[in-house]
Amino acid sequence: MISAAAVRVSHPTGVLRGTFQLPASKSEANRALIIRALSGHNFPIHNLSDANDTQLLNRLLSSPAGPEVSAEDAGTVMRFLTAYYAATSQKLKLTGTPRMCQRPIGVLVDALRTLGADIDYLGQEGYPPLQMNGFTGTGTNQLSIRSDISSQYISALLMIGPLLPQGLQLTLEGKISSEPYIRMTLAQMAHFGVQATFEGNLISVPPQQYQPREFTVESDWSAASYWYSMVALAQEADVFLPGLRSTSLQGDSVLPTLMAPFGVKTEFSDTGVRLTKQPLQDKIDRIDFSACPDLAQTVVALGASLRVPFEMTGLESLRIKETDRIAALQAEVQKFGSELVETEPDVFALILKTEPKNEPQVHTYEDHRMAMAFAPLGLKQPVLIEEPRVVRKSYPRYWVELEKAGFTIM
Repeated sequence: MISAAAVRVSHPTGVLRGTFQLPASKSEANRALIIRALSGHNFPIHNLSDANDTQLLNRLLSSPAGPEVSAEDAGTVMRFLTAYYAATSQKLKLTGTPRMCQRPIGVLVDALRTLGADIDYLGQEGYPPLQMNGFTGTGTNQLSIRSDISSQYISALLMIGPLLPQGLQLTLEGKISSEPYIRMTLAQMAHFGVQATFEGNLISVPPQQYQPREFTVESDWSAASYWYSMVALAQEADVFLPGLRSTSLQGDSVLPTLMAPFGVKTEFSDTGVRLTKQPLQDKIDRIDFSACPDLAQTVVALGASLRVPFEMTGLESLRIKETDRIAALQAEVQKFGSELVETEPDVFALILKTEPKNEPQVHTYEDHRMAMAFAPLGLKQPVLIEEPRVVRKSYPRYWVELEKAGFTIM
């Protein structure tokens, strides 16, 4: 594991060839872990992600909870455990890093309180840390919840829905953010024998039991985005990524369509995808990231390096991630001669202004996706990436795989 405060990333040839390993999807893995815990059966989960978030959740669910539990810097872990501990009537303090305690959780807590959870805030109202005081039930199974902030709140509630005495009737209010992740949750619940309906803005989950079944986690499409970026930036490329499926549950599996205009051709096989180069389009249509917000950083960094302006929307949830990702992108793309400007509400434009700085130094804001989104730009010019260890959160082997691809990392 790289331990330097910053690394210099460059590529001497600009040619990428070979097979490169992706981490397993932590989105699928984390859902499978919660469902396994709720089922009460220790069924096998194959290809479990080695991402720090998933390993943390696995440890916390595999051992008795103490009086205080830390979700560290993992937003999914915090949200899923809040619902899990409420539904299983556990009494404990749930906390996290200082940044985690600045990330809102009030929407989820309000929903759980409506269902009968006893939860107190130990600091600022609406934010961790939380004191979980058990679950008594209120006799209601009907909830309305804002769906334009984070789909993780909704997924957390859906997974506990079957265990509630009357099930769950969940009405989604407003524009649905990251809908594919909601459908991923429902599909994984169905794999374990739980049936639900999703019609319009209403999701109905009758009371029922999870059935123990083996589950194999797919490779991570979010992590694949960095390889798509590398192929787009390379002079020549023939890259194979094993473990990706054309019939994926993951929202970020839109990459083949999303990245085609940036010059990346995708070919599926039974064992994964092959990425090669194709012509870059002169004009990129407006991109809506509502269903795939985790791809925004990769695509914005790529556009800045390729010198391709475009517009985008659907970035609302980026404000409450590991950092304020919109502000972080606005600061860092300036080093590559671009600006990210909000031209109207929720419409941002990447505008080319000047030439990139020589060896720009990218601040990563303790955000794994900032490091991984900007590192591929080393194919065009040497780039300094601060806090390289942050990649452990989702892709611990990232720097190892880049070195296999011919990158020089110093």
